[in-house]
Amino acid sequence: MKALIISDLHGNFDALSALPEDFEELWVLGDLVNYGPEPAAVVDFVQNRATFAIRGNHDHAVGFSTNPRCGTPRYAAMAAATQNLSEAQLSIEQLHFLQKLPVQKEFERDRRRVYCCHAKPSNPLYGYCPADSPDWEPEVSEIGADVVLVGHTHTPFIRHFGNKTLVNPGSLGQPKTGKPDACYAVWKDGQIDLKSVPYSYEMTIKKIEAQPLESQIKVDLVTVLKTGSVS
Repeated sequence: MKALIISDLHGNFDALSALPEDFEELWVLGDLVNYGPEPAAVVDFVQNRATFAIRGNHDHAVGFSTNPRCGTPRYAAMAAATQNLSEAQLSIEQLHFLQKLPVQKEFERDRRRVYCCHAKPSNPLYGYCPADSPDWEPEVSEIGADVVLVGHTHTPFIRHFGNKTLVNPGSLGQPKTGKPDACYAVWKDGQIDLKSVPYSYEMTIKKIEAQPLESQIKVDLVTVLKTGSVS
């Protein structure tokens, strides 16, 4: 069985469209919206193509008109500005879809028990835990699963703790890898590999620049799209 694992799409439909089509299942680990210019197209794709989707902090923020709790002032400013656009672009049905997304999910594939959340098990919406954090081992040890899948940090990694595997596929729409290639992971018969794919991000930049946003917000959004961060 082959599944694609994606997270942190952030309204980037161009990146989503670049995914390979030869998959049997699509697992989405949250943050469908905010930052990117096409949240409605992304939500529509997930509604129609995903095997399941998990609620991220930005999905929660848009669905319930609340604060996504971004870590720095510049990210908070980008999130607030684009949240208004996301809420305006999404239909009532799409907003309800975001509201109803689960914050965690457990299931079995290829004789392996899988646990999914957006951030980390003890704080599935907001908990920020870097790839090399020592906090991951106790987090994973508390979960009765063979594989733990998370997103939120936009950084792809795989770690092993005994017979447990922790995977972050990175961000599809706003990767923190120093380059704009869309990140994802592939589950193939119980094995997981990290992947990335180039896409026409210049088209995404044009769409960002065409939005009714302050100039500095546009500059920061484009910088994050290209490099993964702003200082």
